[in-house]
Amino acid sequence: MADDLEGRPSIQGQDRVGYDLSLGYRLKVMFSAFWHSPVRGRVLLIATALIAIILATAYATVILNQWNAPFYDSIARRDLHGFFHQLKVFALIAGMLLLLNVVQAWLNQMTALYMREGLTRDLVNQWLQRKRALRLSASGLIGVNPDQRLHEDARNLAESTTTLMIGLVQATILLISFIGVLWELSSGFIFRFGTYAFSIPGYMVWAAIFYAASASILSQLVGRKLVKLNADRFSKEAELRFALMHANENMPAITVARGEENEQQRINTDISAVLAVIKRVAMANVNLTWVSAGYGWLVVVIPIIVAAPAYFSGGLTFGELMVSVGAFNQVNTALRWYVANFGPIAEWRATLMRVTDFRQALTTMSDEINLRGTISYERNPPGTLTLDHVRIASKIGEEIDQCGGFRVHEGAVTIKAGEKVMINGDHNVNRKLLFLALSELWPCGGGKIGLPPTDDMLFVAQSAYIPGGSLREALAFPESADTYQNADVVAALEKAGLHHLVSRLDTRARWDKLLDSDEQRAIGFARLLLVRPKWIVFDEVLEGMEPEWQSSMMDVLASMPDTTMIYIGRSDAFVDTFKPRVLHLEALHAKPEVKVVAKAPNAPAPAL
Repeated sequence: MADDLEGRPSIQGQDRVGYDLSLGYRLKVMFSAFWHSPVRGRVLLIATALIAIILATAYATVILNQWNAPFYDSIARRDLHGFFHQLKVFALIAGMLLLLNVVQAWLNQMTALYMREGLTRDLVNQWLQRKRALRLSASGLIGVNPDQRLHEDARNLAESTTTLMIGLVQATILLISFIGVLWELSSGFIFRFGTYAFSIPGYMVWAAIFYAASASILSQLVGRKLVKLNADRFSKEAELRFALMHANENMPAITVARGEENEQQRINTDISAVLAVIKRVAMANVNLTWVSAGYGWLVVVIPIIVAAPAYFSGGLTFGELMVSVGAFNQVNTALRWYVANFGPIAEWRATLMRVTDFRQALTTMSDEINLRGTISYERNPPGTLTLDHVRIASKIGEEIDQCGGFRVHEGAVTIKAGEKVMINGDHNVNRKLLFLALSELWPCGGGKIGLPPTDDMLFVAQSAYIPGGSLREALAFPESADTYQNADVVAALEKAGLHHLVSRLDTRARWDKLLDSDEQRAIGFARLLLVRPKWIVFDEVLEGMEPEWQSSMMDVLASMPDTTMIYIGRSDAFVDTFKPRVLHLEALHAKPEVKVVAKAPNAPAPAL
């Protein structure tokens, strides 16, 4: 899509929490993200090894089940020599199964690790596409707390997907391995009633299927609310996490204002919301436990009860009875995988819903652009910036006549290279929207803006962003730390009045906490000396700075006489230094809504 459309914020679904997507479509979205991930090869290699290990484990389990017959028969015969011989056989089989279990556990962990790597990197890459993160934050509830979806939800989804997929494959292979064994054993079940004898083909198999199916159906009926409840829980947990983080980040301001008690009440409200939804989840899990635990205890005696008629009629030995019971339990375990994992599946579906909704919002954002009035953008030749009757709307998706806004009073304006311009105006005008409009992040309004080449421009926001890491990295942001020569970096710091930080250039710290607001802004000015852009647009960066710092910043700007500077705001220091051309912003008020009242037929005319 054209560049002038990429930055437009979405106005649809402002109160949307997610999308109404089918489970199949959500799985398709996540499979597509995985298939195009660089970890695909590693995951497929590990998955192949896992299937081989699971097949070997299933084979060893079948052998172990067959071992039951001679072992229990030796006990029934009181054959001590045969008893010890079967113990040696058991040690070999158990040792092999132990080794296979350890290898499978390692492969399980590696699969979860690579799945999380692929999923998290994909989400972060989608989120930090040009202008997407900013637009998402204006897209309604779907853009709230993206850190929760990028971190906790991605981790939960990767780990639960790995666990459930491996469990499903293992249960399927176990079912295929034992259903044939159980069918063959059922052929020897002879039921005798007096002189009449008969057999039921696959008798134990049908009993196991009926038992597992009844448990699955009942679990679905009892636990179907868990998916939505878990989604609500993850959402409330994210809100609590954000509240705690927000309070911690702003603790100095809270303490100075003596607002601890007020903030405590806010956080306690979020805690109460989390606890309320957890209680509902707990009750749903308790109801589900009645089913899962009840069927779990019944399975202790059910296979014996099912096989009892054949055993007591003399159709089975004790060893054959135990083999049948073992095979029944294996088949039942495989068939009851859904019952045993209904809770984890509900959590997995809830996490899948949150992650796919987040990714869907990011990848379809360009399709959601639907603004009523927009500013037209064009690229000018190097050396000029034009404002042609620009009007800025104060709200997304509404025309100025309905929501109000402002305009550039001078109408058609041309700013040439090397000029110094200040743009201010009415006090009730949100000048920040003009800054966003010039950076193509707020196209709501009308008129036309002609910009010089993108690489020639640098926008300096009022609040400086200081990334985590070393001070050298903060100065070079968004370029890499080694982009600029050390001598240039040192000179820029000293020119910006930050000579006391030269010795700490490579110290890694939370500089946004260690530096005060004036020092953080000075970092941005020092960066100007490194980048040397041809055009700079400022957003009220000098307002509120101490006079000494303003004087230092003016020295920085004065050292770039050929640079075009557009200062949005009011700064006496900027006026005294550059004697700039001044443009004015004029507020536009929303027109009152005119209601047309239809006159009833034959109604008398109003009195004059």
